[in-house]
Amino acid sequence: MADFSKLNLQYLKEALKEPVNFWGMAGFAVAAAYTGSIIPLGAALAAEGLYLVTVPASSLYRRLVDKRRKDQMRRLRERQREEIIKGFDPREREAVEYLRWMKNTIYSNYKKFTGTKEIPANIQSLDQRWEDFVDLLDIYRRRKSHLRSINRQAVQNQLTQAERAVESAQDERARRVQQANVEILKRRVAAFNDLERSVKLVEGQLQSIENFFGLVNDQVVTLPTPERVSALDFEQLSDSIAMTKQMLEETSDTFGTLDSHNRELGNYDLLLPNTPPAK
Repeated sequence: MADFSKLNLQYLKEALKEPVNFWGMAGFAVAAAYTGSIIPLGAALAAEGLYLVTVPASSLYRRLVDKRRKDQMRRLRERQREEIIKGFDPREREAVEYLRWMKNTIYSNYKKFTGTKEIPANIQSLDQRWEDFVDLLDIYRRRKSHLRSINRQAVQNQLTQAERAVESAQDERARRVQQANVEILKRRVAAFNDLERSVKLVEGQLQSIENFFGLVNDQVVTLPTPERVSALDFEQLSDSIAMTKQMLEETSDTFGTLDSHNRELGNYDLLLPNTPPAK
């Protein structure tokens, strides 16, 4: 019920901000000032009440508001993605722009060779696949940079020292403290391995997207039939990307937890890059 009321309030706010509502009220105000009568103001209140009761409740208006909100979110994501691309190095930007060019070429060739104006939805899904490529490339470059910055030997050395400290502990309390440190360091080493695997997985996924674009382009250019192009397994690529993103989310949670443990123990040299010690 609370969510439903909040949703209704959103449509009401949108209706209040509509230009037609603003200029309608302004027209009544001008009429009242011109005639010197309060009748236009009364009519304005009645009209506004009727407007706010009917328009926000209209399914047609709600679809309009929902579409407008989705368009705003899409434009925001596009701006954010372009900002991300600006931060790529020249080689990475070249890969992104080449894939964008290939996508647009596929669309252009499909229309030219089939003589149609509409591009099938599965082929048009290359828009989303290009966005996935940019997002995955951003993750790949950051994780690879982190992997290069890791002093793996320092972690191994600390693990060896902690294991020796467990063996030489003078009492149970000291042994338990050192054993906890050993377990955290082992998990850190395991996380490094996960990070390496995730980098290789994303690298393979990026190559898969590039190769799929090439395959679609080849089919469009040769174009035995439009159905042959539409028969390509777009869904398989989509499922593969979704699986990769899920794995990346899982490993991100792992790294966050391990960094919290290292921060608590004061192992600041083992934290993620640019992660300041807690004050």
